[in-house]
Parts: sequence; structure tokens; C-alpha cells
Amino acid sequence: MEWTTTVLAAVPVLVVLVLMTLLRWSAARAGLVTAALTLAVAVAAFGFGTEEGDLPLAFALVGVTAEAGFIALTILGIIGPALGIHLLQRATGAAARLRLALAVLHPDPRLGALLVAWFFALFLEGAAGFGTPIALAAPFLVAAGMSPVAAVAAALVGHAAGVSFGAVGTPVLAQATIASSLFAEATPAALAQAVTPYHFAFGWILLVALLLIIGRSYGDLRGLIGWGALAWVTFFVPYALISWFIGPELPSLGGALVGALVFSAVLAWRRECAAVRAGAHHPHPDASEAALPEISILRAAAPYLVLVAVVLVTRLIPPVKAVLQSLVIAWELPGGFLGSVQPLYHPTTLLTVAFITGAVLQRASWRRVRIAIVTATMQLGPVLLALLGMILIARTMSASGMTADLALAAASTGLLWPLIAPAVGVFGSFITGSATASNLLFTDLQLSTAQRLGASELPLLGAQGYGAAIGNLIAPGNIVAAAATVNLTGREGDVLRRTLPWVLLCTALGGGLALILTLAG
Repeated sequence: MEWTTTVLAAVPVLVVLVLMTLLRWSAARAGLVTAALTLAVAVAAFGFGTEEGDLPLAFALVGVTAEAGFIALTILGIIGPALGIHLLQRATGAAARLRLALAVLHPDPRLGALLVAWFFALFLEGAAGFGTPIALAAPFLVAAGMSPVAAVAAALVGHAAGVSFGAVGTPVLAQATIASSLFAEATPAALAQAVTPYHFAFGWILLVALLLIIGRSYGDLRGLIGWGALAWVTFFVPYALISWFIGPELPSLGGALVGALVFSAVLAWRRECAAVRAGAHHPHPDASEAALPEISILRAAAPYLVLVAVVLVTRLIPPVKAVLQSLVIAWELPGGFLGSVQPLYHPTTLLTVAFITGAVLQRASWRRVRIAIVTATMQLGPVLLALLGMILIARTMSASGMTADLALAAASTGLLWPLIAPAVGVFGSFITGSATASNLLFTDLQLSTAQRLGASELPLLGAQGYGAAIGNLIAPGNIVAAAATVNLTGREGDVLRRTLPWVLLCTALGGGLALILTLAG
């Protein structure tokens, strides 16, 4: 392997990080400039579309651009209705009602933010994945009083622990499909057990990061540690038990549901105790509660409640799931460039149903619905450019061999490989925006490297799944999508600067644990 090509392969990643964090370029500007640079490096140094017998350059450029455009549009389909829900919630006053409802549960707005950013985001990640939790949680947090930058960072951090088992276990199930052909013990259950120790050991770091974001956003960190400890226990205990004894489909979903119920019950109990200490055994509703009859709260929460119901029905009832997944739109171009989508099963459809049903249940006027749709659509232009740039970088790196070159360079570290194994998962998510895609890209590499070194396979496969989850915090495509839902387009670098240090810390600690588990195995 020539180290010059490896260095060149790393250039796009380094450039986009520098442009977004140090120079504070928008994601659209940084993405498009870096995409052009990536294409130039791919053609000049890696023979993309120019080698003898290879696909002609024009066909290669069309193919990789088509892939990037297709993926960008599927992501845009999630952002659009999610942004529409946010705009309509504000227009109808539903967002204000929900903010007051959280205050009724407990007067501390920080705890309401923790409930949304942690449990709500983790539940949606476990049920739907693919950007849904960030697209819904970030606008909710803005409505609850957080700044847009803090809200996006909180949603990214809050959902990450559930990503390994997101979308009803999709990343682990995909990893098992790849690994089982070379390693019979790589069953979904075994891989769920392999990735769990990493999240259980270091999930508290994500919670600390979330508490700091929330505390600084509201200007007060006092008293949050105890509530954070409760959030950690109530989520991670059922999460770990489900992943260890049942499998990969329900840890995030079940852990978030159990945790949210327990956490909410404790919040209500503490509020009751405070009222009793104040001399009211049956506290009288304050002005906020008086303004919130039960039906109003239900209508205000309608889009979210409908979304949860639709997610559960479509993900957990096999006949319904099979019917929705039966319709597939797929295409393929010469050179292996392809794409596919299941339109009825995709989060776009779920969010659209939630938007329409929520508007009906809230009795929103057609004028308000139309304004929400038009406003959301007009805001998607810059987002599309940013997504195109970022995804074009990823697809060009993958198609030209740049991604594989970087991975092989990491594998050449020999016995130090476990220290780097989570970073490979992070890198995969960084360039693809998906833990599932990261696992599909690098599971073979992790497995073959372990076997070549004579090391235990499962700890390294667990490190891959863990890194793939953590990498979602810094994936440019994810940040672009999340920022768009709160009208933060152009300031994506501000979010990246908040999440990157935590990713580096979790990745380093994950590498240390991978080394320990590998040596022990």
C-alpha cells in the first residue's frame, strides 16, 4: 500500500472538518467545494473512471451523482414533513401548549428537555431510525425554549445510544447478514451481546454531554446530576437486559418506553411531594394547568402520538410490515450505481401521515396548513445543496476505493487494531450518515482483520457497531438534516463543534475497551 494514496484518501474528510469547524463554512458551501475536490482526487490519484477497462469517466460521474441525488432526496423526504409538523405546531399554538404541559409534569423546564432529548429521541430511534428522532426532537426542544444549536446538539447526543439497535435492530441485523457467511457465531443475538458492553460502559458520557447542553442552554446545571443518573438507570438497565436475553430488535425501543414511564412517574411524584411540603395535599392547578384541558393536550400532541402509533403498527406487526415493504422502487446504472426505496415503509410516509392527521385533529385551518407546507418547501433548497455535497463526497470516496484504502491502512496497525476498531465504525457513519451502512461497509474488514490477527471476533464486531452508532453525532448529512428542521441552515459547523469532542472521547474509550475484551477473549 502506498501511503501517499492513503494520505490523499484522507484529504476530503480533513478538508470538510476544517471548513465546517475552523472556518465556519456552511455545510452547503463546504460540501460542494469538498465534493469537487474529492472528484478531482478520485480521478487523478485513484483512476476513477479513467483506468483501462473501467467505466468511462462521464458514466462514472453520472452514476455517482445519481446515487448522491437519490439519497439526498430520500433524506429530504424526511426533513420536509418533519419541518412541516414543527411549523404547524407553532402556528396552531400546540407547541406552547406542550411546553406548558411539561411544566405541569414538573416545573423545571430542564427536566422536560431531558425527557424529550433522551427518552423521546431514543424511542423514535428504536422504532423508526433514519433521522426521524432528530427531525422530531430538535424542533420540540426549540419549542421548549432551547436555542436551535443546543436543540440540534441535544437531539444528536440524546439518540446516539439507541442507534446500534435503531429501526427495530436494523444495524445489527445487517451486520449479522454480512458476518455470518464468514463467522457462524455472528448471529443477531451474539452481535447484540457484543455491542451492549460498549454502550453500557460509556452511555453515561452521552448523558453527561446532554446534561451539559441542557444546563448551559437554561443557564443552570444545579440538580441535574441526580436526574441524569435516574435517566441512565431507567433506560440502560432494560436496554441491556433486552439486548442480552432477547435480541437486537427491541433494546432501544423497550428501554426508552420503560425508562420514560418510570422517569415521568418519578417527576410526577416529586411534584406531588413538593406540593405537600408547601401545604397542599391536593395541589390546585395553576394558571398553566387551567389553560390546558385534557383534550387540548391530546390535540397538541396529536402529530407525535400518531407518529408513535404508526411506527409501532408498521414496525411490530409482521403482516402490516410485509405489505408495506412489498413495494420497492429501485434503479441501476452501468458500473453498479444503484438505489432503492420502500416508499410505504419509509419514514417520509410515516411523518406525512402524522402531519396530515395532526392537522385534522388540531382542526388547523387550510390557510395554516398551506403556509406550513409552502414555508417548509421553500427552506429545503439550501438543505438539498448541502446534502448533495456531503453525500457526493461519501459516494465518490466509496466508488473510487478511497474509503477502502483508508480502512486497509488502519488494518495494517496489527495488534493495535482493537484500539482503532471503533474509529472505523465512526468513520463509516461519518461518510455515510448511517450506522447500518457503516456496518455493511466495514464488518468484513473487522472480521477478516480479527481472524488474520488470531483475535476474538465478537469484541471487534461489537466495537464496529458501537463506533457506527457514535459516528452519527458528527455525520455531516445528519447534522444538515437536523439543522434544517429548526431553520439553522448555514450554521451546521456550530453543531459539529459541540458534538465532535464527545465523539472523540467515546471513540478513544471504546478502543480501550475493545483491546481489553479482545485480549480477554
